[in-house]
Amino acid sequence: MVQDGDGSSAPSQTPYEAALEALSSLITKRSRADTSNKGGGFDVLFDYVRILELEEPIAQMKIIHVAGTKGKGSTCTFSESILRHCGFRTGLFTSPHLIDVRERFRLDGVDISEEKFLEYFWWSFNRLKEKATDDIPMPTYFRFLALLAFKIFAGEKVDVAILEVGLGGKFDATNVVQAPVVCGISSLGYDHMEILGYTLGAIAGEKAGIFKQGVPAFTVPQPDEAMWVLEEKASLLNVPLQTVQPVNANLQNGLKLGLEGEHQYVNAGLAVALCSTWLQRTGHLGITHQGNTTSLPEQFIKGLTATVSLQGRAQIVPDNYTNNDSPGDLTFYLDGAHSPESMEICARWFSLSTKENSQEKVPDSSMSHDFVQSHGDVKAKKNSQILLFNCMSVRDPQLLLPNLMKTCASHGVYFKKALFVPNTSVYHKVGSHSLPPTDPQEDLSWQFSLQRVWENLMGNKGVDDKIPDTLSEELRDDMEMPVKNCENSAVFSSLPSAIKWLRDSVRHNQSTRFQVLVTGSLHLVGDVLRLVKK
Repeated sequence: MVQDGDGSSAPSQTPYEAALEALSSLITKRSRADTSNKGGGFDVLFDYVRILELEEPIAQMKIIHVAGTKGKGSTCTFSESILRHCGFRTGLFTSPHLIDVRERFRLDGVDISEEKFLEYFWWSFNRLKEKATDDIPMPTYFRFLALLAFKIFAGEKVDVAILEVGLGGKFDATNVVQAPVVCGISSLGYDHMEILGYTLGAIAGEKAGIFKQGVPAFTVPQPDEAMWVLEEKASLLNVPLQTVQPVNANLQNGLKLGLEGEHQYVNAGLAVALCSTWLQRTGHLGITHQGNTTSLPEQFIKGLTATVSLQGRAQIVPDNYTNNDSPGDLTFYLDGAHSPESMEICARWFSLSTKENSQEKVPDSSMSHDFVQSHGDVKAKKNSQILLFNCMSVRDPQLLLPNLMKTCASHGVYFKKALFVPNTSVYHKVGSHSLPPTDPQEDLSWQFSLQRVWENLMGNKGVDDKIPDTLSEELRDDMEMPVKNCENSAVFSSLPSAIKWLRDSVRHNQSTRFQVLVTGSLHLVGDVLRLVKK
């Protein structure tokens, strides 16, 4: 569709859909492994900053900059909540989004409004388009979003901008920042190796690219190989680098952290150090926590324990569709873990959460006598754990799935069935709240590969010959049935068909509560959220 220069559009599209279409035009690759991630044309970012009149605003911005493999989004979310509870106007930029692109830009803890998003989007998009040349082409997708974040935070006059690195650090678009107040490096592990390197040392070197001359930095306990590199890079830039320990649960006045999972104490510890240093270096000494190991300021406790939103990370969502008839009978446990280390953390969280939920008294005193009479003793229901999984083909399922299975088994949790599905969202288009239609010609060869790995792990060694590499024509006609149903697993041609199968299973097994772990891909998690939150 033709887009007018001021962002107006034909009646067939809403203004917001027109903006998403324009944004989609900036996606040049279906994967993140393009040249810009490896430093290709990094310096052109400073041309974009100049075109968007952002040089002075970025220099004046009071920024917390966080890189890492695992936990950087959680660390940023905790940091934003702490400083908001300290009374500051906050701007938070995170990635990726799961349902709506506006999730990436939060002002005072809330996603930016459509109206404000459109205002900043079209001003920035049209300005860059107007100035585009062969030497300074339109920025790629993530680069544009990072620049847009700076424009939004400058325009909204935030007191603090908290930036999560998208990928790596050294060549990430957020790294146009020359003088942050403080930097953080969350837990490091193996991810995006085709871009960042195949050793922890190489990965740490890329993450340490956000260090700036003399600017204090904090990290969490790291493997030796990674820590040596971080310390070396810090030394070269006279960066005072400190390692912080997890937050002591006894300091929270008996309250739970706002984000689920034991690993969040590590991220909370990093957030406390970052916020304390930010307060100290910006002259707000009255609230600082620096060096105090016996107590936390009240604002810090409120910030860490408030209900904060980080979709798709240790998130529990009951299925709205089945909930009216059978409350709690179908619950989704969503975590976008996609590295071997995060898969173990995810498995531990799922195992403990499902056991905790199984011990809850259902029905409780808040339920009516009529409800109890009609539904019987819900507590007597047995629990059945299901895995709903996909991962990108650059990941190694031989590393991910065994870690998941073994960690769950060590906690006494065993999956009744594993369901493998393709992602519904596409990498070349930014979608709205609705999902694109299912493609009947979907290539399922990767899902069949995942199924083979799972069946072999389950001891079903003869399964290789039974699982096809492609989908037969007769199976394409029935999109709601699993296209390959093995003893311990099934492949579905689409996510909606897998969800329908789960809902049908609830109806046909009224003595069972289904606890579904959705993991392996943030794209998959986002697709599930779109479907179950309708």
